[in-house]
Amino acid sequence: MTQLNPETTAKYAVNTPEDLAQYLVRPLAIGNRIISNRMVLAPMAGLGHIAFRQLVTRFSGFGLLFTGMCSAKAVPHENPEKSHIFSWRPEELGHTVCQIFGAEPEIMARAARRIEAEGFFGVDLNFGCSVAAICKKGCGAALLKTPDKAVNIVSAVRNAVSCPVFVKFRTGWQDDHNFPVTMAQAFEHAGADALTFHPRVAPDRRSRSPRWELIGKVQDAVTIPVFGNGNLFAPEHGIKMIRETRCRGLSIGRMAVSQPWIFAQWTKGFKPEPSIYMETALDMARLLSTHYEDHFALKMFKKFAPYFCANFKFSNAILKSMIRAENMNELCDNIRHLLDPPPQTLRLPNINLFV
Repeated sequence: MTQLNPETTAKYAVNTPEDLAQYLVRPLAIGNRIISNRMVLAPMAGLGHIAFRQLVTRFSGFGLLFTGMCSAKAVPHENPEKSHIFSWRPEELGHTVCQIFGAEPEIMARAARRIEAEGFFGVDLNFGCSVAAICKKGCGAALLKTPDKAVNIVSAVRNAVSCPVFVKFRTGWQDDHNFPVTMAQAFEHAGADALTFHPRVAPDRRSRSPRWELIGKVQDAVTIPVFGNGNLFAPEHGIKMIRETRCRGLSIGRMAVSQPWIFAQWTKGFKPEPSIYMETALDMARLLSTHYEDHFALKMFKKFAPYFCANFKFSNAILKSMIRAENMNELCDNIRHLLDPPPQTLRLPNINLFV
């Protein structure tokens, strides 16, 4: 009789939120390192900045944080004291992965060396962003059109650093279920230590549901951990993804912006009070003001606000009133006026605001 892998047995036993929490806090090997929690923040351009990561850290409950997309061309000479993107707090380096985008193996390898030298947990290669401005440069998901080049980038980065190497990628540019499996195997062979897989084709931003079954096919095809990503909005979704796909962990993106306490909620049983909405919005504003000048802080809050306001029943009206501000002081006044007392919330956020 074939003995089941204990990892697989544990996955199929995930039936309740309590089971989910127990599974997510099991240690997981990523290359030459171990993380103690399998629920991680997804890399998000314009959202995963230093202030937001600090906000998530205050709630805790995560395994790893990921930065937003950093340009591989800029990283080697970037000044963290001045950069809006390539910046961090020293205390977060040990659990933070820096994501880079680029189109040339040697440029990506050079950036990875800088990232490792700064002390980040690892480096993440973006082969998933389908925004036109990125793809026109041959970066992000565009690299899935040239698979050999994508694999060469992974190999070059692997040869350049000893820290864990992650790859974030999509299904591809066509609805070919074999393609992500082939790419996952090639990435593993080239030296990737973990994969984050978003099972949508690149042209399909979010108009259709992600094909979770493809996460299972990808995980079954490789021995390295695969983090499932896409439409994880509530604990029942995490339970379903783990049971159906056997993925080794969960990567939470837009929902973490909407509810930055989600990691603590799913892994530690944190129960938010109604006041959490005003407190969190004000904390976000204060942290942005700590790290950025007023104009840029306001701009970053306005990127955060649609996801956060999606929690409320009258989300569009609250959003419009909240961001009607000329500076951060006005913004904070708006937050207090709109969120005290707490407005009526939805069981699941209004995903029409998840742009």
